[in-house]
Amino acid sequence: MTSRRGPGIPATSPGERTLGDHVLGQLRLLGATVGLSEADTELYGQVLIASLAGAAHRPLSLPPASPTFLSDDHTPVEFSLASAPDATPALRVLVDPGWAHSDMVTSGRAGLAVIRAMGARWGFATDRLDALADLFFPAAAQGPLALWYALDLRAGGVPGVKVYLNPSASGPESAARTVHEALRRLGYGQAFEQLPPAAGYPFLALDLGAWSSPRVKVYVRHPRMSADDSCALSRTSGATAADIRYFFHAAAGSLAPSERGGIDPLRLVRRPALTCHSFTEGDSNPSGFTLHIPVRDYVRDDEEALARATALLTRAGMDPTVLNRGLGALTQRTLADGVGLIAYLALVYERNRPPRLTAYLSSEAYRVRPPQEQYPRGTWMPAQHPQSVLDLGHQAVGHVSPHTAHRTPHTAQKEVTWSPTASRS
Repeated sequence: MTSRRGPGIPATSPGERTLGDHVLGQLRLLGATVGLSEADTELYGQVLIASLAGAAHRPLSLPPASPTFLSDDHTPVEFSLASAPDATPALRVLVDPGWAHSDMVTSGRAGLAVIRAMGARWGFATDRLDALADLFFPAAAQGPLALWYALDLRAGGVPGVKVYLNPSASGPESAARTVHEALRRLGYGQAFEQLPPAAGYPFLALDLGAWSSPRVKVYVRHPRMSADDSCALSRTSGATAADIRYFFHAAAGSLAPSERGGIDPLRLVRRPALTCHSFTEGDSNPSGFTLHIPVRDYVRDDEEALARATALLTRAGMDPTVLNRGLGALTQRTLADGVGLIAYLALVYERNRPPRLTAYLSSEAYRVRPPQEQYPRGTWMPAQHPQSVLDLGHQAVGHVSPHTAHRTPHTAQKEVTWSPTASRS
């Protein structure tokens, strides 16, 4: 059984800033950025804080309650902005509700209780999750996670709910068998054979609640991926090799984006890329494909990461200004002073829908990761390259100046040990 540190410790000094204060403040600013009403934002904030229980009241002057690998600095909350053509980006929040519990068994129980409370609040069943309990919550559960949840924060106060489970709960050697059996129980008996070769299965995810077509998603790890490798991993209609190759180079940097195939010398030798393969009811063939590039490991700083994201969004006809403002909602630091605020960039395909781009954003409650000086500035300069194949035929929005506010970092941040393999490695 993987052990973790003890439960969250409530603040004892009046006025001392807590984890809950930090993430709730960020959520309020991000909600305003995407146009959520104050009432909806406050409701979602209450749910988030309640799901962290006592850990929400833990002072930021203390180190993280546990080494959650949800983020590099062990904050148990991550935000994301999902952009699509002709729409305001959707705001999502990912949470480790069992963050402060002492082991994976109690962490899993806490997570299940949170999801069942959400089901009671928003009127959705948890039967599909319950059918998998023995696979993902064994008596001697192993790490690195038990259960995470994500909320797709929608107007009206009823979110889409996603649950992320650990296929390695009974050991990494059992992960493939666990994924295969979970898909079978959920009615996708032939789905496992449709997955690409994998070096690991970090997550299996379920859509619960208000989704028009609920999905089951399998995440696959790909060490040393190249652009050519990434093009061979999608079996979803609409995911073109040219689009995938362009996105890979634009997000990972180092080489100019290319629409051509052939021998590709660039490989992701640090944190590996992930792909996600989604399945919908009645179809064992994948209905969706996502390529996740851990941009923070292949860029000098967040100023460069924002430039890459802005170029991708602009060339796809999506408004980059919301991402720019969203970073300002998360931090007061200068983007060139750290790396990891933009953790991942993802290219998302779902059948019969245009491609989407998602930026995953770190909360940085405890630590700012220093810039990576081995990466020179401007390794990839988007303004020098031709129109992307990701241009969907929409008029590109005007370029916005990068987030350049020169303000002081949060004084509540506390240095903790950062591991380059901690988060989704």
